[in-house]
Amino acid sequence: MLTFSQFLKQAYQTNPNQTIITLLQAKQEDLPISYRELIEGAAGYAATYQKEGIQPGEVVVLILQHGEDLIYAFWGAVLHGAIPSIMPFLTEKLLPERYRADLAALIEVTQPSAIVTYPEFESEVRMALKEGDSVRTVIISDQTEAAQVPDFDSLSGMQRQPKDIVLLQHSSGTTGLQKGVALSHQAVFNQLENLSQALDLCQTDVVVSWLPLYHDMGLIAGFLMPVLTGLHLVLMSPFEWVRAPYRLMQAVSQYQGTLSWLPNFAYHFCAQKIRDRHLEGVDLSSLRAVINCSEPVRDDAHVAFYEKFAPYGFRKDALAVSYAMAENVFAVTQAGVLDELIVEEIDREALQVERLARLAEVGKPSIRMVSCGLPIPNVRIKVVNSDGETLADRQVGEVAVSSNCKLTEYYHRPDVTSSAFLDQEWYLTGDFGYLVDGYLYITGRKKDLIIVGGKNVYPQDLEKLAMEIDGVHAGRVSAFGIFDEEKGTEDVIIVAEVDTTDPEMHNRIMTEIRNHVNRGSAVALRQVYLVEPGWMVKTSSGKTARLANREKYLQEISG
Repeated sequence: MLTFSQFLKQAYQTNPNQTIITLLQAKQEDLPISYRELIEGAAGYAATYQKEGIQPGEVVVLILQHGEDLIYAFWGAVLHGAIPSIMPFLTEKLLPERYRADLAALIEVTQPSAIVTYPEFESEVRMALKEGDSVRTVIISDQTEAAQVPDFDSLSGMQRQPKDIVLLQHSSGTTGLQKGVALSHQAVFNQLENLSQALDLCQTDVVVSWLPLYHDMGLIAGFLMPVLTGLHLVLMSPFEWVRAPYRLMQAVSQYQGTLSWLPNFAYHFCAQKIRDRHLEGVDLSSLRAVINCSEPVRDDAHVAFYEKFAPYGFRKDALAVSYAMAENVFAVTQAGVLDELIVEEIDREALQVERLARLAEVGKPSIRMVSCGLPIPNVRIKVVNSDGETLADRQVGEVAVSSNCKLTEYYHRPDVTSSAFLDQEWYLTGDFGYLVDGYLYITGRKKDLIIVGGKNVYPQDLEKLAMEIDGVHAGRVSAFGIFDEEKGTEDVIIVAEVDTTDPEMHNRIMTEIRNHVNRGSAVALRQVYLVEPGWMVKTSSGKTARLANREKYLQEISG
C-alpha cells in the first residue's frame, strides 16, 4: 500500500508532463497544471513548513480561496508529512466575530501547529488565537518558498506509513466547524480502489468539478481521486459556479468531461439559472455520470435537469446517485453507473407512522424514493433499531456502515469516536433508511438537521442567532426546514415568540432576525414567523419540539 507522497514521487518520475488539473479562473485563461508543476509547487510549500519548524504528524490548517495556493499548500503539507485540513474562507455572509469564535473553537480542539492564509486575512486569524494555543506560526501565502525540484529523499512525507493520518475533513456546518474526521493514507487509497470499481473508471475519464475542497464530496471526488488515479481534473471555484453556473456545462463540453458530482439542489439550480444563450454550441454527450450526492435525492430534480439539458446531448442514463460521508472517506453506495436508478412509490402514512417502506397503493398518498444503490466493493451496510438489532428489508432504522475505508477517529475527540460505533466494526451514520435486496434508500436524518444546498444546518445554531435580537424571547425559538419543490432543497423557517403586536415592531424584528441569521450562518433565511408568548411547543424536558412546531406552523399557514 502506497502513501500519498510515494504516489507523488512515482507520478513525478513517470508522468511529469501529464496535465492533471486544469484550473478555471474567472476572467483569465484556463491554467493547466502538470504533475511536475503540481509537485514542484507543493515542494516549495513543504520547504516553508520545514523552515517554520512544522513537524511530521502535526496539523496545518489551510484558510485559502480556491486556486493555486490552496492546491500547492495542501500537497506541500502531504510531502512534508504534516496533516492538512482545509477550512472555509470567510465570506461577506458571515460575521467576522462569529467566524473568529468558530476558528478559535477549532484551534482549541484540533491544536494545529500552523495556519496558512493570505496577508489581508492574517489579522482575522490572529484575533482567533488565544494564549496557550498550539499554533506556532501563521504562514502567509505570498511569503512561501518558490516552486522547486523536490528532493524526495529529504522529504518527511516519504517516511509516513499507510496507517498514519494523512488529512482531516471538517464538515462545514452553519455557524460552527464540526468534528474533524481523521483519515489514513490506507483508508483513502482503499476508498479510491473501491470507488474506481463502482464507477468503472478508465484513464480517459475527465472529472469536472466546482465543489469546495473543505467538503468531502469536493475533496475526495473532485480533487484527491483524480490526482491519485491519474485522471484529468477540470476545477472551477464554487463562487464562480454560483455566479455563472453555465461555465460548468461549457467546461464539460470543452474538455469532454465524463464525471461530475452535484448536490440535489444544484440540479434545480442549473436547470433554472442557466439560459439557452449560454449553451450555444455546448455538447454534453460525453457525460456518463452526473452523481447526486450529499443531500437527500429527489426524483423531480433529476427530471428537471434532464429536461433542460437533453437538447444539448445529456443522456438520461447519465443520472446517478451516491450515498456518501466523510467518515467512510466518501462513497458508501453507488447507483446509476453499472446499473439503473430505481425509484419507488412508498406509502406515506406507513413510512411516517409505521416506519415501514411499504409500496404505495394507487390513489393513496405516496412518497417517491430514489435508491442510493448497492454498497461499493469492500463496504457493508445494515439497518438497525435503537437497540442495535438488525432490521428486515423495508423496516426503517439507522444505517450502519462497515468498510476498509472508515475513519481512524474524530480527531482529539475520543468520547465522540467511541459513541459513533455500534461496536468496533459498525459505524452509526445518524441517517435513517431502509434496504430492499441490498439496495439502500435514505429517508431522513436521525437528528434535527436541515439540509440546505448541500450544507448541514443545525437548528440550535440558528435559534441562538435569532435569540440575540431584542424583543425575541430567550429559549422560545424553533428552526426547521420546509422542502421547496422548485429549488430541490429545503428552506429554513424560524418561528419566534415576541411580546409586541405592533406591526412596525414585527417588521423590525423579522428584518433583524433575517439579516442576523444570514450574516451569522451559511444559509439564506427565507421566512420568519412571529408568534405570541405560549405558542411554542416544548418537550417534557423543556426542549424545543421542532417537529411539533413545524407541524403547527404548517397548519396555521395553510388554514
